[in-house]
Amino acid sequence: MASFGWKRKIGEKVSKATSQQFEAEAADDKDLCDDDDANWVLAAKRRKEILLEDCVRKSKELKDEGANLAENMRYREALVKWDEALQLTPEDATLYEMKSQVLMSLHEMFPAVHAAEMAVQRNPRSWDAWQTLGRAQLGLGEIALAIRSFQVSLHIFPMNPEVWKEDLSWARKLQVQQKATKTESVQALAKGEELVQESVPDYDFESDEIVAVCAAIAEKEKALSAAKTMVIVSASGTVETVTEQDNCPATPDETLFIRAR
Repeated sequence: MASFGWKRKIGEKVSKATSQQFEAEAADDKDLCDDDDANWVLAAKRRKEILLEDCVRKSKELKDEGANLAENMRYREALVKWDEALQLTPEDATLYEMKSQVLMSLHEMFPAVHAAEMAVQRNPRSWDAWQTLGRAQLGLGEIALAIRSFQVSLHIFPMNPEVWKEDLSWARKLQVQQKATKTESVQALAKGEELVQESVPDYDFESDEIVAVCAAIAEKEKALSAAKTMVIVSASGTVETVTEQDNCPATPDETLFIRAR
């Protein structure tokens, strides 16, 4: 019967040269795997760049098509093109600014203000986006906000004569007119209240004149209640007016017929 013994370790008889060759081949395989991983990352990055370039190129084409449509006053079609472009490049502030201009031409002021605000959010350094926002705010009657937007536009581009001479100047004139109109309205309201107060006389109901008038009216009512008249029509058709006193009322006989009193 064979006796129990320790098992020999695997590789105990492998030569040193064979071991070194195996390690070298394993290192080469690792380098190949690393190269494959790096190549895959580079390829994915390149595909992403190509996709972005295609989106930017397609978005520019749609933007140009929309601009041509807007110049020909085909505003609704232009908006469709720009909405498609925004699906590809949602951070393009110029698209929102152009949309705001077209919406103002369509007298859709609330969407125009929203589009201009989106343009300003995406590019706060765009003076034309601030200018468009100010014009849209003027369309809503928000004069103070429009003045602020024009001032920001001038702060970014101080040498812009259009904003300085046209937009800001016009907005300030409207502000002066608005203040004057409010002042006139307040004055007219105050004047109307004064007229109402003046039109209501302050009677003294305890004066001698009022007491005398009330006494005269009471005497007249007393006299009328003391003497009463009635119209009597007889059977033969004769009409007779009879005065009736409180102490001796006149009662017609059976041959008379009372028609009116």
